[in-house]
Order: sequence, then structure tokens, then C-alpha cells
Amino acid sequence: MDCFYAAIEVRDDPPLSGKPVAVGGSSRQRGVLTTCNYEAREYGCRSAMPTFKALQLCPRLIVLPTRFDVYRNESQRIRGIFRRFTEFVEPLSLDEAYLDVSHLNSSGEAVAREIRYQIREETGLTASAGIAPNKFLAKIASDWRKPDGQFEIREEEIASFVHDLPVSKIWGVGKATAEKLYAQGVRTCGDLQSVSLPDLTRQFGKFGAQLHQLCRGIDSREVEPHRERKSLSTERTFEINITLLPECAERLKDLYTELAADYQAKHRDRSIAKAFVKLKFSDFSRTTAECKISGLEEPPFHDLLEKAWKRGHNKPVRLLGVGLRFEPPPGESMQLEMFD
Repeated sequence: MDCFYAAIEVRDDPPLSGKPVAVGGSSRQRGVLTTCNYEAREYGCRSAMPTFKALQLCPRLIVLPTRFDVYRNESQRIRGIFRRFTEFVEPLSLDEAYLDVSHLNSSGEAVAREIRYQIREETGLTASAGIAPNKFLAKIASDWRKPDGQFEIREEEIASFVHDLPVSKIWGVGKATAEKLYAQGVRTCGDLQSVSLPDLTRQFGKFGAQLHQLCRGIDSREVEPHRERKSLSTERTFEINITLLPECAERLKDLYTELAADYQAKHRDRSIAKAFVKLKFSDFSRTTAECKISGLEEPPFHDLLEKAWKRGHNKPVRLLGVGLRFEPPPGESMQLEMFD
């Protein structure tokens, strides 16, 4: 979906049309944007940016509070449209999903165009689509002609497409990994293809093997419509690093509210095993503190935040995340997820 939360707010309040609109915390001191529309992005505003910074860039920016119940309802309507075409739908978030349409007689391009048309007609919102032989390339293609567009990468086009693709576009390549690759003169997938598998594995461990495949456009993951989630989380990367624990605690409140709403809306039937708080510091080191809980309450997350904060020895924080780990279904062992 295109700037999903902000688009819903503009749709529901037509006088906002054409104006720069953002959704998120309105506090000038501690608020953070969740998303913003394209009018706001023209000023340099973007998600995870502190509200005060966004207002400096765009003094006319209209910042609205989040309405997650509304966003989730729209998300369910849109997934209903997806399932008219295929039962193979793997949601990634409220505004994004993978669809396997390889079993249909129509082309992927035609299916995507019809889905986007039905979304626009029934919800008044626009969506963009990526069509490709695998999930990695479809995800990249979905951003290629935003907003309200679509882009297809055909099998015979994969080699030429990925050759000049920046390595920063590869799933899992964040700022630290990208800088490490840049230092070696590796800026595109074509450059990365010249690095041997042993060298990549030595530098990046298991992720090195994934890089070796993805830079060639190879991704064998299937769309998993019935995947059982082992955890639920939300996080924010801050435009300006947080240097004080109380400020971090304020940011945690918003994240907890979002996490709790998500759990109540979609996962309330799952038993919670643990709560966790994740911090990434200014030097890109990270830590995750967790504890067992039996119910969803905010205080344990603040205790975990303080524990994780102390591990950083007062280093500024660039990312904060909160989450839940679910009890495994009967007969399965608990598998903890690692974070990049």
C-alpha cells in the first residue's frame, strides 16, 4: 500500500488532500513519525523521523495520531481482495503481503493490475505491486514505480536487473553491512558477484551464503500462507540517537501501545511466553533483554529496557524494539529468533 496510514487519514478527511500529512507522535520533544504522505516526503520527511525534525523541514506538516484499529480493519478488507484471486497470501505487515499467483491462467501483470483496481474502487486507496519469479525480486520491484504503479521482472531479465542493483537493496543489508561492503569497493550486486562464497561466509557467517544467492537474484523461499508466528514485534530507528533513558522510556510507550493493539487484533488466541526489548546502539552493537510473562502488561517492558540500557554503558541508542515470544504449539520446542 502507498503511505498506508497517512493515505487512510487523507481519505477519511478530504480537506487534507494535497497537504503534507504525517501519522505518529505529535509531541515536539519526543514524538516520532510512523509514516507520511508523498507531499510531506517532498520536504524530506519520512517514517521514524522525530516529529520536531519533520516540523523543521516542513512547518506546515499536519501530524495526526495513529488509529491502529482503523488501519487493521482496512488491512483485513484488502487481504479479502487478495484472497479472491489466490489462497496463497503471506502477510508481511498491515500494508504488505506476498501473493503466489503462479497457478492462475492470467499473467502476474494482469492479476496485479486487477487487484490494484479493486483496492482503489473499494477502499479509495492506492497500492503498488512488484511481479517477479521470487519473493526477493518481487519485494524490490514493488518499490520501483510507487506510488500507484507496478513493475515486473521476468525470468530472462533477472541477470541484467540485479547486475546494477545497489547492495543496499538486498534484504538484510543495513547501514553497517553496506558500509563494510562499500569499503571493499562493492556497491552493486554485480560487484558482489565477484566475491567468492568462502570470503562472504568468512566475513558474514550464514548471511554471507544468503548474500551469495541474493546478489544473483536467487531466492527459493515459498509463499507461506499459514506460517505460525513464533514472535510479534515492532521497532523504530531514530533519526537522532537517544542519549537519555527517560526519553527512551517515552518512546517505548508508543511502541508498547502498537504492539498491544496488534496482539489484541490478530493474536489474542496465542499464549505469551516471553517479553523482550531490543536496543541497537550508536556503534551498531546490540542487545536483547527478555523475561517470562504470563500476560501483556507494560511495566515488564520498562524493566527490560533499563536492563538492556545498562548493558550499553550509556551509549546512545539508535534503534528500540519491543516484542513478544509465543508459546509453541503442542509438540514443538521453543525456537528463539535472532535479530540482524
